[in-house]
Amino acid sequence: MPFSSLKGEKAFQRIRSGRAGRGKLVSVRWFPLRPSVQNPVRIGIVVSKKVGKAVVRNTVRRRLREILRRMYLPPCEAVIVAQPEAATATYWELLRDLGHALKKSGLVQ
Repeated sequence: MPFSSLKGEKAFQRIRSGRAGRGKLVSVRWFPLRPSVQNPVRIGIVVSKKVGKAVVRNTVRRRLREILRRMYLPPCEAVIVAQPEAATATYWELLRDLGHALKKSGLVQ
């Protein structure tokens, strides 16, 4: 499902009061939105320098973006934060851990 990027400090601050879930590799925080025709899902992916150098951070970011693109998410704004352990994780480990974190947060069933 296509999604748009979450941009701006205000959008990230708004999500701080949302629901949270955490896995070993990623943590998730989300806030529900009313269904709209344009961009019903907005995602922010945060990968800090603690994860690794630029090549590693971009690899983790690309993998998370691809995983999220293939998932069905209800209308929401969400922030996905990669933990340093995500640097050595495979695609399948990230997929399993992100699914677990989304279930813990209550975003998916």
